[in-house]
Amino acid sequence: MATITVLDVIRTKRDGGELTDAQIDWFITGFTDRRVADEQAAALLMAIVWRGMSPRELASWTAAMIASGERLDLSSVGRATCDKHSTGGVGDKVSLPLCPIVAACGVAVPQLSGRGLGHTGGTLDKLESIPGWSPQLSNDRFVAQLRGVGAVIAAAGDDLVPADRRMYSLRDVTGTVESIPLIASSIMSKKIAEGTDALVLDVKVGSGAFLPRIDSARELARTMVGLGTAHDVRCSALITDMDQPLGFAVGNAVEVTESIEVLMGGGPADVVEVTLALARRMVELANGTADPAEALASGAAMDRWNDMISAQGGDPAAALPRATEIETMTATTGGHVRRIDARKVGEAAWRLGAGRARKQDDVSAIAGIVLRAVAGDRVSAGTPLLDLHLDDPTRLAGALDALDGAIEIGDEPPRPRTMIHDRIDAERTAPP
Repeated sequence: MATITVLDVIRTKRDGGELTDAQIDWFITGFTDRRVADEQAAALLMAIVWRGMSPRELASWTAAMIASGERLDLSSVGRATCDKHSTGGVGDKVSLPLCPIVAACGVAVPQLSGRGLGHTGGTLDKLESIPGWSPQLSNDRFVAQLRGVGAVIAAAGDDLVPADRRMYSLRDVTGTVESIPLIASSIMSKKIAEGTDALVLDVKVGSGAFLPRIDSARELARTMVGLGTAHDVRCSALITDMDQPLGFAVGNAVEVTESIEVLMGGGPADVVEVTLALARRMVELANGTADPAEALASGAAMDRWNDMISAQGGDPAAALPRATEIETMTATTGGHVRRIDARKVGEAAWRLGAGRARKQDDVSAIAGIVLRAVAGDRVSAGTPLLDLHLDDPTRLAGALDALDGAIEIGDEPPRPRTMIHDRIDAERTAPP
């Protein structure tokens, strides 16, 4: 067999060729153990951005990513497992109520989550606003909590797909994040290595989403579902709306508060709709028969939430951090709220301190935004539109700049918002 070199790998993809399985395995192994330099890997990643990957290449690339580390064994959990992954958005706190709801339906939810970056929030950042709660679990504790509680949200260990951890950091600083094959392999390698039986993907679309156009969202959904199916993970994807913020709260502690409201039988209608749609699909893929709406209404999901938080050192009854200062933004004219731009609101929350520009940055549990009006509401001049929650007043001016033009007010009411745009399954594409 001919000797493989990194230059041969780069040139093959640069010139539009397909990488062989051997080339892919060699590259991922060499990159993980640092025999391949960052600048060489960056060149290949940019070639992939421009040239794409065939389905065979992508399946092989994802398999090599998984093989770079350990794969969790959940066979001792004793019940079907199903996870959910969201591509990220503004006010997207769905994982918080979703995991205990699905667990209350008898399906174990093994969720390895991440932190926010830029205008999108991170599940771990939100949960860390609960006093005492920790995302750091050993594999043994992770599996034990799945057996006992039925749900766990934790950080991925260092031995789970180490190739992706290094590659994502490189993509972030080389302009190679926006590639559907690279996005899909990054997400799916971690989820497949997690060991779940089934996976439901929440692919966001709209201004606050990573992919604002629905054709791109569908392509990513199909790609990820195909990868999961190829690795014997039952997969389905819902394409959900992220053109406007989800719910009223955007931040960390404020989103935990809103999630608890959902678990108590209240909360914003859009959050409840998306959460239950995902929960039903998760239960279906796990071959369950329980009704997530009944698990929510009965209080069983709230009990699982309390157990999940307590099992990871948190106090579910503890008071959450609150803002020391709240600045209210009001309407300058009357009419109907036609649209609230999700990306602008997310960027404003980030500038207040709720998000981070780099992965190593700290975030504020307190900072965030709470909407006082949503699309469809009729307002007058002076009506409160949103509250900015501060713990650092020097950040206010930047947040207000980000909100310039975020709220559209007009004479005519907007069309009703559609939350579930499409469903992508392994065998077919179906309407919701």
